[in-house]
Amino acid sequence: MPAAQDLLDQLTDEAALDAFVGAWRAGTLPKPAWTHAAHVAVCAAEAWPDAASDALAARMKAGILAYNTAVGTANTPTSGYHETLTRFWCDRVLAHQAARPEPTRLAAVRSAVAVYGEARGLHAEFYSFDVVRDQTARAVWVPPTA
Repeated sequence: MPAAQDLLDQLTDEAALDAFVGAWRAGTLPKPAWTHAAHVAVCAAEAWPDAASDALAARMKAGILAYNTAVGTANTPTSGYHETLTRFWCDRVLAHQAARPEPTRLAAVRSAVAVYGEARGLHAEFYSFDVVRDQTARAVWVPPTA
C-alpha cells in the first residue's frame, strides 16, 4: 500500500492528527514514518487555516532540523534538511489550501496528502537541474527554473 494511503488510514480524526504532529514535534515519530506523505501532512497541518509562505517555511525548517537531530539524521551539505524542497512543498501546500479551502485542519491535511502524498518527484517539473543533489539548493532557497 502506498505511504500516502497508509497515512490517510491513520489520520482519521483530529486526535490522531494531533498525536501524529505531536510525535513529529517531539522527535518521537519513528524515522521510517517520516515519509514524503508525512512531510506533506505536517506542512498542511502547520499551514491551516492560513499561513504566510515565509512563516510556514521557517516553522517547517525549524521542525525538520529538530526532528532530524532527534532521530539521528545528519543535516549536512549532502543529507538531511533541504531548504529548496521544503520551500517548494510549502508553496504547493499553501496553493492547494487556497484553491481548495477545507472547513477543518484534518480535512485540509487529508486533502493535501491525497493530492501530493505520492508526488515526491513533482519538483522535477519545476527545476531544470537535479535540485535534490544540488548543495546550493539544499542550503538556500532556489526558486523554480521552469
